[in-house]
Amino acid sequence: MRCLQKFLVVPAGALTLAAAAGLGLTALDVARAWADALLLVDVDTGTVISERNSTYPWYPASVTKLMTTYVTLKAVRDHRINLDSVLMVSPNAVAQNPFKMGLKVGTEVTVDNALKMLLVHSPNDIAVVLAEGVSGSIEKFAEEMNAEAHHLGMTQTNYVNPNGLPADEQITSARDLAILARALILEFPEYDYYWHIASIQLGKRIYRNTNRLIDSYAGTDGMKTGFTCASGFNLVATATRSGKRLIAVVLGAKSSISRAVKAAQLFERGFAADPLGSATPSPGTVDSLVSIAATPPDLREDVCEHNRRHRPTKDGDEGGEAGTASAEGTNNVGERHMLPRSSRRGAGVLTSGLAAGIQPVEVYTGPTRHDIASGAPAMATPASKKRTHAVAAKPPTGHHGRQQTQNSAAQRRAPHTRGQRLRPPPSA
Repeated sequence: MRCLQKFLVVPAGALTLAAAAGLGLTALDVARAWADALLLVDVDTGTVISERNSTYPWYPASVTKLMTTYVTLKAVRDHRINLDSVLMVSPNAVAQNPFKMGLKVGTEVTVDNALKMLLVHSPNDIAVVLAEGVSGSIEKFAEEMNAEAHHLGMTQTNYVNPNGLPADEQITSARDLAILARALILEFPEYDYYWHIASIQLGKRIYRNTNRLIDSYAGTDGMKTGFTCASGFNLVATATRSGKRLIAVVLGAKSSISRAVKAAQLFERGFAADPLGSATPSPGTVDSLVSIAATPPDLREDVCEHNRRHRPTKDGDEGGEAGTASAEGTNNVGERHMLPRSSRRGAGVLTSGLAAGIQPVEVYTGPTRHDIASGAPAMATPASKKRTHAVAAKPPTGHHGRQQTQNSAAQRRAPHTRGQRLRPPPSA
């Protein structure tokens, strides 16, 4: 009862604020009845198969990076940049904490490699590198993020940064995230490979995907995890079986294991012969779900402060919770981590080691790839012959070469030679 009472209170001012913001939300006298939000959607039709609290506002955490990816891929499609464009790590990017690649100021990285790092390891610094490379600044990139959210019909979403680090104004919902995930899949099928990657290798270090389902639920495609103390453990995942592709959204889980289990259970229901049941009508399509005006729940007390099973975790740290074995940075390609015994309750739908035999995708800094073993430059595929330097403090504009649209893994892993150098404005 205490838990229910805790989440049955919405400040009156919050409803007034939401109405004044003109978001078109339906005000409710009470907030959500439980500390999570769940949603399962069919990709092809947009049909909602299962949902709970899917239209309550939520802090997105690093699932924000799905919109960062969407805006970046749209910039590629619009020929503002291409996958070979070389971006530079700025002081502003280096200042992002706590979860990052740790690249030094002035380091160069291609858009292609930055996207692979972003979607596998979820580094906050790389999100800023992409934002500054595409739009010139975090602020301008956030404007593009919000414009795309509005265009897609994400009525409960607002962005202020590209990585999801805590900000009161950074808000979304399970409904909106499903709309975004579906747009990524349907609008950019040629880039679907990016959210299938099980691990990446930078030099001698291997970084496993923060999405556990890739290794523990057959048919998983991607997409993105997220965590802050206020949001809890979030996950937007996709899975495909027998030609049927589903999107599962889990917000507010208390651990990375819990969010994986909840998502897998949703998928199990969706892949059943009659997922809705003969007597259960569908709630409709995801875009028809009615948005609710409320304040996003703050789960900090339960997730980070009073949770005895998990040590306090820093905001934005995707792999730091106790009770799990983070695979980031391991040197053993075949090393996999079993689910902790204390976390196995309800985890019967999960297995382990599905991605053990999948070789990491190589990523690199600079415009050319160097052989991991010898350090010598590798054979490269020529990019655009024309090199364009972006003017500092201005986003790239115009046609900057043809975008790379090959859809096979081998083509996407092919190294690049030279590319455009897009330098973000200097910032502290």
